[in-house]
Amino acid sequence: MSNTLALFITFLLGVFILIGTIISFFIKKQDKVLDFIFALALSLLSTLIIIDLLPEIIEHLGITYIYLFLLFGMLGLLIFKVIDDFVPEHEDHKLTKKEVKKNYSHIGLLATIALIIHNIVEGMAIYLSACNNISLGLVMSIGVGLHNIPLGIIITTTLRVSDAKSKDYVILLGSLFLSSFVGGIIPYLLNLNTVSDTLIGSLLSLTLGMLLYIIIFELWPKVIKTRNKKITIIGLISGVILLLLSLLI
Repeated sequence: MSNTLALFITFLLGVFILIGTIISFFIKKQDKVLDFIFALALSLLSTLIIIDLLPEIIEHLGITYIYLFLLFGMLGLLIFKVIDDFVPEHEDHKLTKKEVKKNYSHIGLLATIALIIHNIVEGMAIYLSACNNISLGLVMSIGVGLHNIPLGIIITTTLRVSDAKSKDYVILLGSLFLSSFVGGIIPYLLNLNTVSDTLIGSLLSLTLGMLLYIIIFELWPKVIKTRNKKITIIGLISGVILLLLSLLI
């Protein structure tokens, strides 16, 4: 029974993504909102890496397996570099509206892939925690879920203004919605109550490398070129505050 309840807790994480998706449909003035959203994403993902992912990786791998952190981190960067090379030109020249939309589609796609992988690993961790302590698992899911709301807004808003077809971004959002649940299903079906710290740490390192690519090569160039400086600063500050609040709960 506790395993089933733990699995249900991982499903709840997707609900927070859905909440963010719903909120995004009520957002007006897309140009200014996107400047805010990209700044929020840069701040949120950077803070997530520094105060959430890195400590988790250190906890799971320790100093002994630091080489796995470097190996899988570089692998994550390389994977997204390869994906990047196969995506049509997306540099922010802003020559036409079509090019701008392709840029948004590109960022949304890469961010979604990285977050799906991240959420699968996170779902596994929360499921295993909940199997041993339901209260702990529930609190963890709420904390993680809170920073899934702005991520849901970011991904949905980015895809909506891109050249992605409705069917395509519905599939992407659906995959993101179910990703944490899938992470819970894996140990549930395998009847596992524990998973190797080395495996979890390696997968988190892979995710970190992917997120770094998005931050350095996708979000940062857009944020520094923004014309709405005040909105961008508010977005940067908001990202830090939102993540800190989610970690305090």
